[in-house]
Amino acid sequence: MTNPYFDLTGKIALVTGGGRGIGRAIAEGLASLGAKVVICGRAMPVLEEAVVELSAKGFDVVAHRMDVVSEAEVRETRDWLRDRFGRLDILVNNAGINPHYATIDKTSMEEWAQIIEVNLTGVFRCCRAFGELMPANAGASVINISSVAGQIGLKKQVPYSASKGGVEQLTKGLAHDWAERGVRVNAVGYGFIETDLTTATIAHPHLSQRLLARVPMSRFGKTSEVAGAAMFLASPSASYVTGQTIMVDGGWTAI
Repeated sequence: MTNPYFDLTGKIALVTGGGRGIGRAIAEGLASLGAKVVICGRAMPVLEEAVVELSAKGFDVVAHRMDVVSEAEVRETRDWLRDRFGRLDILVNNAGINPHYATIDKTSMEEWAQIIEVNLTGVFRCCRAFGELMPANAGASVINISSVAGQIGLKKQVPYSASKGGVEQLTKGLAHDWAERGVRVNAVGYGFIETDLTTATIAHPHLSQRLLARVPMSRFGKTSEVAGAAMFLASPSASYVTGQTIMVDGGWTAI
């Protein structure tokens, strides 16, 4: 029996960076609740592989190439969505770039600009474009993906921390702007999550222990656990939740 509090049947969702890792887990989670999910990213082979595997599970998922730093590609995707579906109900801004680990004196302006452009301006660009497709007072939801870096300072990660802090403030400001339309805007911030990009760090005996020492739950998170928070925020269960960041970090930011 379908649970009406978590039913996304008939909803149209778009997940940026949806081909792998956290984005793919979120796409699968939304699809499991009945949504038709469009996954976007720069590498079509990765997206197409994800579509094949998720479709084999019975999920309604399609791929569309889009780079969040390209105004032209974001607009093209907006127009494609309008022509194909007529609207967008759920937007997950997951696409992002990992930090360059360096002190500020060894961080180039190019590195700063790249991280801010992808992680912050990319979110702004997608919200501005795809917000046009979100119907008023119909349960539409924007979910921006942040990090523990959005709430606490991380050593040698100034540009990344600034970008994620900006995402959380963008989330709060946009929640105010779109509240009258009934479009909710929230964020999910994650700690250290097991993905293909973190395998080496998790396997490193010293680095992994240093990280775990900061996590009260004494383990790394799973992509499905980040997806769970996004599924809640996209669902009718979160109908009175806006302008918030849910931290999926094992208690890291609670210390």
